[in-house]
Amino acid sequence: MSEHTRETQYQRCVELRDGEGLTPLGLMSNQTWHDDPKRLVFLLARYKFVAKMLTGRRHVLEVGCADAFGTRLVQQEVARLTAVDFDPVFIADATARQDAHWPCEYRVHDLLTGPVPGDFDAAYALDVLEHIAPERERDFVGHLVASLAPEGVLIVGTPSLQSQAYASEPSRAGHVNCKDGPALRRLLEGYFRDVFLFSMNDEVVHTGFQPMANYLLALCCARKDGA
Repeated sequence: MSEHTRETQYQRCVELRDGEGLTPLGLMSNQTWHDDPKRLVFLLARYKFVAKMLTGRRHVLEVGCADAFGTRLVQQEVARLTAVDFDPVFIADATARQDAHWPCEYRVHDLLTGPVPGDFDAAYALDVLEHIAPERERDFVGHLVASLAPEGVLIVGTPSLQSQAYASEPSRAGHVNCKDGPALRRLLEGYFRDVFLFSMNDEVVHTGFQPMANYLLALCCARKDGA
């Protein structure tokens, strides 16, 4: 006999569980939920920022999707999304949890080897740049930009250089290229005429004092000729 919630508006919860099952966390989001749950709030806030900035885009590219737990927030706002990561373990996990209601194309692709084939009018990379060795950062950004249509928009999110004094040991182990605001702007202005820089502390995105931000988000548009 089926369970019935005492308030009928919540019966959908039971129907979804019984009809389609419970949705599991992905590999990385599961580890976050286990070790430091509040970081999921920060993650989803970053994805919400991307979703709202890219509302209405035709085909969006996510670079460094990991388990793609936050990707669905962007899917709510765009027509189509392709997500890539250089690690097959995470792409396999995201593919295995694919939901027919939220179709997404997942690919294994290392952006340091070249652009992502496709016709993308927007792209974003959250928590990726800081893992790219400084001597390869222009290869990474150049291939990311080359994946875009000429009118394409790019969003890059990365922990600030100042935040590293408070980062955990596992985070610092992978963060080999954190930047402050001016350095991030200089890098991206090599490819775009307009770079709008936002600060972020915990889940709050703002335009406040960059040296006190623990995360930076750059919105780039007006791609330069030849970039």
